[in-house]
Amino acid sequence: MNAKDPATAPQQPVAADDGPQAMTPSEAFVETMVANGVSEMFGIMGSAFMDAMDIFAPAGIRLIPVVHEQGAGHMADGYARVSGRHGVVIGQNGPGISNCVTAIAAAYWAHSPVVIVTPEAGTMGIGLGGFQEAKQLPMFQEFTKYQGHVTHPARMAEFTGRCFDRAMAEMGPTQLNIPRDYFYGQIKTEIPRPQRLDRGAGGDERLNEAAELLAQARFPVIISGGGVVMADAVEECKALAERLGAPVVNSYLHNDSFPASHPLWCGPLGYQGSKAAMKLLAQADVVVALGSRLGPFGTLPQHGLDYWPKHAKIIQIDADHKMLGLVKKISVGICGDAKAAAVALSQRLAERTLVCDATRAARADQIATEKAAWEKELDEWTHERDPYSLDMIEEQKRERTFNGGEYLHPRQVLRELEKAMPEDVMVSTDIGNINSVANSYLRFNKPRSFFAAMSWGNCGYAFPTIIGAKVAAPHRPAISYAGDGAWGMSLMETLTCVRHNIPVTAVVFHNRQWGAEKKNQVDFYNRRFVAGELESPSFANIARAMGAEGIVVDRLEDVGPALKKAIDLQMNHGKTTIIEIMCTRELGDPFRRDALSKPVRMLDKYKDYV
Repeated sequence: MNAKDPATAPQQPVAADDGPQAMTPSEAFVETMVANGVSEMFGIMGSAFMDAMDIFAPAGIRLIPVVHEQGAGHMADGYARVSGRHGVVIGQNGPGISNCVTAIAAAYWAHSPVVIVTPEAGTMGIGLGGFQEAKQLPMFQEFTKYQGHVTHPARMAEFTGRCFDRAMAEMGPTQLNIPRDYFYGQIKTEIPRPQRLDRGAGGDERLNEAAELLAQARFPVIISGGGVVMADAVEECKALAERLGAPVVNSYLHNDSFPASHPLWCGPLGYQGSKAAMKLLAQADVVVALGSRLGPFGTLPQHGLDYWPKHAKIIQIDADHKMLGLVKKISVGICGDAKAAAVALSQRLAERTLVCDATRAARADQIATEKAAWEKELDEWTHERDPYSLDMIEEQKRERTFNGGEYLHPRQVLRELEKAMPEDVMVSTDIGNINSVANSYLRFNKPRSFFAAMSWGNCGYAFPTIIGAKVAAPHRPAISYAGDGAWGMSLMETLTCVRHNIPVTAVVFHNRQWGAEKKNQVDFYNRRFVAGELESPSFANIARAMGAEGIVVDRLEDVGPALKKAIDLQMNHGKTTIIEIMCTRELGDPFRRDALSKPVRMLDKYKDYV
């Protein structure tokens, strides 16, 4: 349809105040989404929901078609994480829906309010093994906060509204399952008003206990977690930190939860995080985990440092009471909103004399010293130092095939990308060796800027997620990082960018291997490499064939200019660019040292394989 056709112009939504009205179930579904502010959805068209899809445009809803439904789910995740509103994904019943499982799992661990709409086989065919029939509720039961199954067409608005309410209330994905024949017919229904919770600071008794602990603390440290981002609580976290003079460390993969420009910022914990953050946390006698579940992987030893303070008092603040004390032993647990709790603690500390006030200046000097030492180490840490990586550097020098170019050291590349990052940037990272090393180099001054697959850790996450983020915030520069393995799982969504004018920049680290797993084979399996090699054509050439721009970088001095050119093409010319960086095969620290050990073989024919 022509965009100027009056039939496609957004119409005034049906208000709950109008009372029950006659409409079709499809209209009830669409009007309830409109009442919840839905303006974009991601998915692939299908006959299962075509009656509702037919009226998306006049309702003001844009369905963005993707190449694969997993990409649609990640886009909805990225959209939700940037906007703070629902991300919505939909697809054809059966295979279209099953393709979304991995993406919904990633959204679950990112606490993203994604609503997945799952049209189901018709009620008269369920159980008969018909075309594209599947039991769709069990697929998602582990990765959703609520599952709404429409049991009658007249309840369409009710279940739709509840799914949207629960996604926001519990900060996680919900599933709306609709038998495909329930979109049709005539019903009388009322469009429900969205219900949103006001989250409080927590109980006075626990807040008072926490304030007393902090008043007596000699070296308090704040862990700023994802809950700070979700609650828009960065300013309140800053105020609390400044009152205490406390160093602030980011929880794992939440590098945007405290501004890197602030003198109290110390960097992220977890795999390939900041040594400064870890060394300062190790000295804490009181730790405030603000909006953090203290996930186990995010507090593992790293860089040879077992940094978690064994005898510190832990104050944990989380909106989900089930997270309190689940992973780490705590002294005070506060079930509350990160923003409200930070304000309440700051108020309680405002008039108190704090023990840590006496050492405020010395602590500030120590923070600055540790940060400077870490920056110096990063500047000098130009390549990995283990024997295998050194061998690979020499091997690739010998096999050099680029005209005058060179294979680039990943750490040097990451440093140059960091220097060239534009203001207000959004960055998503995939899983993998180089992407994980990037944790040391990614710094942000604004929340809702950094997106990773969190505890799910799936490949193919970064690129579609940054596409969804760009849809939600088209005025912000959007960059994804992926290795060549993960890129192979997601590069087809370049077509989505080109087809639907969603310009982003993708940085692909091309080192021709599954690096994270290969590092395990180096350290634990005597360099016996199985299934780790990836020989690929030029990803830049593939990008050009798809209608995007492609840039090959094989000189260190070209890294920053390539990123700046790509951002200019994105922001000023509406062009998607794939930057293919030719990297050495050197490898960072193993990703799962906690989960591997040297093999023991019992059968004679395998005894040499130790």
